[in-house]
Amino acid sequence: MPITDPEKLQIAQQKLLFVKICRECGARNPPSAEKCRRCKSHNLRWKHRALKR
Repeated sequence: MPITDPEKLQIAQQKLLFVKICRECGARNPPSAEKCRRCKSHNLRWKHRALKR
């Protein structure tokens, strides 16, 4: 069931796509993370994403 409301779609995209991924263990971390919640590594990257238009 696709989301048709643009406001709800934006909220869902923010929650699912704007996270940081640990390069060591692959854990998903919040956007504000400075280090990994699982392995405590500082080697984080932003999740690769392509937004639908």
